[in-house]
Amino acid sequence: MQTFQYVKAASIDRALSAANGAKFIAGGTTLVDLMKLNVETPSGLVDINLLPLDKVERLPSGGLRIGALVRNSDLAWNADVQKDYAVLSQALLSGASPQLRNMATTGGNLLQRTRCAYFRDPSAGTPGGYACNKRTPGTGCAALEGFHRTHAILGTSEHCIATHPSDMCVAMAALEATILVEGPKGKRTIPFAEFHKLPGDTPHIENALEPGELVTYVDLPKPIAGAKSVYLKLRDRASYEFALASAAVVAKVEGGHIRFVRVAMGGVGTRPWRSHEAESALMGKSVDAAHFRTAAEAALREAKPRTDNAFKVELAKRCLVRTLKLATA
Repeated sequence: MQTFQYVKAASIDRALSAANGAKFIAGGTTLVDLMKLNVETPSGLVDINLLPLDKVERLPSGGLRIGALVRNSDLAWNADVQKDYAVLSQALLSGASPQLRNMATTGGNLLQRTRCAYFRDPSAGTPGGYACNKRTPGTGCAALEGFHRTHAILGTSEHCIATHPSDMCVAMAALEATILVEGPKGKRTIPFAEFHKLPGDTPHIENALEPGELVTYVDLPKPIAGAKSVYLKLRDRASYEFALASAAVVAKVEGGHIRFVRVAMGGVGTRPWRSHEAESALMGKSVDAAHFRTAAEAALREAKPRTDNAFKVELAKRCLVRTLKLATA
């Protein structure tokens, strides 16, 4: 690990003023690991654990405001989240381990970086090391013809096929969250759908944050009356494992027909994958296995699998069909 400066900020203003060239750190469950591997080499760390961003509060609109420092465990077991946003609680509890959930924060989870083995290799992007456009733009992508069993099949490009790792973010995509940030230019809001970037030819640009900006809150809209939400995760083992395919569904059924539905998928996309195609295929349709399969086909129609991850296409379809059955039961 390289030498770095350390500052403990007692206010948002102090954190922002100290952020020049530094990284914000809270739980550190991703950043510290990447620093040990020399994947991340910040000149400084700004500890934000003292900031007043660790509460979950009801909004006047009926929605929920989640502070960026709310720990994953606290958010998962929050009574309002379990009652009105079950998909988020289920997603959080399916991720990592209890020890990590006790440390990891909402803001940090939004900024998780890929688990691609080439990206995380200490030599990646260096002469003689693995090619990685995320690490060193223009060097190539070793995963394209290398080990890519766990890699993405949606939203990929010839420059990167790394999978977005978060469970929480898949649920938040289905819930249509809004991210609040504060930085040198003031405060702004970012719709969740615009926060994570597709790799395109700039896979090193992973999100919409500008230099020095700090995530402060995540807002969830008022829950849909009568809707049910479910998160289902398929993985190689029962715990402490990243998704091979997952699905988050929020659905409202009236008279045997789907009147509201939101669908997002994980484990298969280069970002948390909202499927408008599946939603369009489901709206107004009766609750029926054939309609669920049609929606799943629509969701994966643009998939671009490679040799070792081709199994994800069918796996993801079955995952979504099962989640739709659970959410509409």
